[in-house]
Amino acid sequence: MNVMGFAWNLELGVLRLYRKPFVSRTWKQSWFDNHRNFLPINHPYRRNTKDFIKNRKVTKQFPGVRSGDEILQDLNNRGLRKVMDVDAEVVNAAISKTCGWNKRSIFWDLPYWREHLLRHNLDVMHIEKNVFDNIFNTVFNIPGKTKDTYKSRDELNKYCRRPQFSQNLVTSKYPDVPFVLNKSQKKDVLEWVKKLRFPDGYASNLGRCVDANKLKMFGMKSHDCHVFMQRLLPIALREFLLNRIWEPLTEISLFFKQLTSSSLTDEELRNLDEQIPVILCNLEKIFPPSFFDSMEHLPVHLAYEARIADPVHYHWMYPPERYLRKIKHKIMNKAQVEGSISIGYIMDEAAKFASFYFKEGDPTLPLKEKRNEVYLDDIVDDDMFEIFKPPGKAIGAEGKRYLADNEYTAAHLYILMNCPEVQPFIE
Repeated sequence: MNVMGFAWNLELGVLRLYRKPFVSRTWKQSWFDNHRNFLPINHPYRRNTKDFIKNRKVTKQFPGVRSGDEILQDLNNRGLRKVMDVDAEVVNAAISKTCGWNKRSIFWDLPYWREHLLRHNLDVMHIEKNVFDNIFNTVFNIPGKTKDTYKSRDELNKYCRRPQFSQNLVTSKYPDVPFVLNKSQKKDVLEWVKKLRFPDGYASNLGRCVDANKLKMFGMKSHDCHVFMQRLLPIALREFLLNRIWEPLTEISLFFKQLTSSSLTDEELRNLDEQIPVILCNLEKIFPPSFFDSMEHLPVHLAYEARIADPVHYHWMYPPERYLRKIKHKIMNKAQVEGSISIGYIMDEAAKFASFYFKEGDPTLPLKEKRNEVYLDDIVDDDMFEIFKPPGKAIGAEGKRYLADNEYTAAHLYILMNCPEVQPFIE
């Protein structure tokens, strides 16, 4: 965003949104109650004065995305200068105190820049990870990372009408909140996560991230959070949270799952664009305002960007991050990092170019088979049922045990219902 000259993290609003976040004494900035203006004009949440900022109704509506000509006109009216202009630092610093703009980007000199529908990109990978971290750390009440702190609880009823969470004047303690798990519930969830097994290559071993002593998870990478957010979060919390709390968490999980699908239709994205303000409003009814930093606000813009820039997997950060990891592995001399990367990259390019002149590829490069790779050519038994022929093999040591009656019946029924050889008899 700073390449465009707009610093949206300076408590002055996001580029597409006119309303600013409110700032408190302890929260720095909060985007709480900043999503009702995305709702339809007759939505009942707009008239709700109890569950959001107390005694506040929302009548204004999101005016829509500003065009390039409108933004350029705004820049010219404010008098912002390019970085290389005379006195640019002084002039821009004075102007930036009253708006989010801190310079006039040189990109506006390009003749096509104002015509771009998407002049910057929000990274879904990091947004999803940060949203998951906030939800998980708050639900598990991780010290130092939870958003439900004593300071936020102290100021909660100054902005919201939630007297049930006020401090007890006799004991000076705060009551438990329904969205936080107790100790036994945390143990159950972490033990369940520790026993999980995924298909090969689907996800890392999340059991290694479980800290059974401190009742938390640590060292989770972005892809681990991606899998947990979309696949495990609704299941893990289903038995422990009330329906009014579990349902919004499940909805935000399904939102990211649908958003990151490999194929999307315009109708699906329009539905997501209509659903996400309601989902965020439902979360605002549960969590305190300190929970809603800028990352909890950004999902409201993601469906619009997916409509403009095609499915998410074309423009999120997973491919660049994987390529950076590949580049870092080329470092052979830590005293000359850039030189090592350059030499390794040139060698790869030269080898790939030379491989075009060999019929079977580069003979000097070893053919490394994938883990657990099995080819159909290895299966020569023609009498074997088709259901037993898919490529693959068992992982780990071989073991034997007797099946229970219900397991034997389930396996027998599955084979009968999925064998092409049995279909004529079923029909």
